[in-house]
Amino acid sequence: MRKFYMTALLAIVFTLNSPVGSAAPDYAKWGVIAVKAAQQKYNAEIIDYKHVGRTQIKPTLAEEKFKLWIRSKTGREFGVFVMVRFDPSDDQLQTILFSETDQWR
Repeated sequence: MRKFYMTALLAIVFTLNSPVGSAAPDYAKWGVIAVKAAQQKYNAEIIDYKHVGRTQIKPTLAEEKFKLWIRSKTGREFGVFVMVRFDPSDDQLQTILFSETDQWR
């Protein structure tokens, strides 16, 4: 049931962040992957989501960076940067990296 709510939340966020009448932003696909990967890794509730930006690392490697605010089952809240690396020429996922932080900003 939480997955449904998170998917709905992401859909709303992407809709509100995109201009009227346009398609989902380029990072939307990677945002869904970042959230699902974090949910699986931490087995926790995602409270908030922020797209940090895209970095072109080399011609065949780009990175979308997201910051998620997570609440564990024990009540601990913390931030996680999720970096999704992929080949921009064919949109093939390469790797997902995680980095925890205690700060939201």
